[in-house]
Amino acid sequence: MTVLSMTLSPVCNYAKGKWVLDNHSSFYSGFGCKRWLSKMWACRLTQRTDFAYEKLRWQPKDCQMEEFERSKFLRRMQHKTLAFIGDSLGRQQFQSLMCMLTSGKKTRDVEDVGKKYRLTRGKGTLRPNGWAYRFLSTNTTILFYWSATLSDVEPIDASNPGSDQAMHLDRPPVFLRQYLHKLDVLVLNTGHHWNRVKFKDNRWVMHVGGVPNTDKKLATMGSAKNLTIHSIVSWVNSQLPKYPGLKVFFRSLSPRHFVGGEWNTGGSCDNTTPMSIGKEILWEESTDQVAAHAVKGTGIKLLDITALSKLRDEGHISRFSISAKPGVHDCLHWCLPGIPDTWNEILFAQI
Repeated sequence: MTVLSMTLSPVCNYAKGKWVLDNHSSFYSGFGCKRWLSKMWACRLTQRTDFAYEKLRWQPKDCQMEEFERSKFLRRMQHKTLAFIGDSLGRQQFQSLMCMLTSGKKTRDVEDVGKKYRLTRGKGTLRPNGWAYRFLSTNTTILFYWSATLSDVEPIDASNPGSDQAMHLDRPPVFLRQYLHKLDVLVLNTGHHWNRVKFKDNRWVMHVGGVPNTDKKLATMGSAKNLTIHSIVSWVNSQLPKYPGLKVFFRSLSPRHFVGGEWNTGGSCDNTTPMSIGKEILWEESTDQVAAHAVKGTGIKLLDITALSKLRDEGHISRFSISAKPGVHDCLHWCLPGIPDTWNEILFAQI
C-alpha cells in the first residue's frame, strides 16, 4: 500500500512585513485619473511638494505577494462583480481600484451601470449613495455603496424624510440584502462614524430588534459598533451556503494620525518622513481586535491593513487640499496614489 502525503502551503499573513523603497512608478498618475478620483484626495493637484510616500512598497515577511496586474485582475474577475460597502475610506479604496484598473486614463471600455443598482443622488445630497462601473471587455463590475456604519438606516417617520433616522444595529443594509446574490467579491468596512458627533449630525437613533434601544450598556459607541460588526458578519456568513462562490472580506480599521488635537481643534500630521523606516510588523494577530474576533470561525476573511497603515502617517492629506482651511488637517483620509493602493494589492492576492 502506498501512502501519499500532502504538505499544505501555509496561508500567507500579508499583514506581517515591512515597507521598502521602490522607485517603480505608481499604478496611475496623481495628475490623472480625474474620472474616478475625487479632487480632494488627489494630492498631486494640491500645494503639496513632497511625494516620497508614493515610493514605498509593502513587502510581506514570509511570502511573496502576487504582483498586481490590471489584465490579470480583470481576467480573474471576468463575468463577476466586486462590491465595496462602507464609509469614505471604503470609497477611497474603490476609487484607488478604479484608477489601478484604468491606469488613470479615460477609456471607452468602462460604462456607468449605477442605475442598475439604484445608485442615485437624492434631493439635498452632495453625492450619490454609490457608484457602479462595468468593464465591457471582461464584463467585470466594480461598485461602491455608502453605508458608514454597515447598519440599516431608515426614517422613523417615512412620510417625513427630515425626521430622526432609525439605525438598526442588528440589521444589514437594505442594499446588501437586495444585491448579495449578484456579488462575487464583497469588501466591508466601518469605523470612523462611531462617535457622538456623527450620530447627532445624522440624527441616528439606535434600534435593536426593530425598536429603540433601551440598554444603557449597548448605547455606548464601542458596544454598539461591536454589535453591528458581529451582526453583519454573522448574517453574511449565514448566507454563504447559498452562494458558495462568494468571497467576503472585512477590511480592518484604517488608522488616524492626529497629533495635538482633532481635525477641528488643531490636530495635525505634518510628518513627511515615514515612521516605517527600519520597522517591521511581526504580530500574528490583528491590532483591530473587534474585526478580528468578529470574523474568527466564519467564512469571512480579514483584510488586515491596520498595523501596516499605522506606519504611514506621512501619507495623509494633512493640511493640503483643494479647499484647504487654515488650521484644519485631514489625518484620516489618504493621498491617492497612496496607501489604499496597497490595500488593493493585498486584496488582489487573495481573490
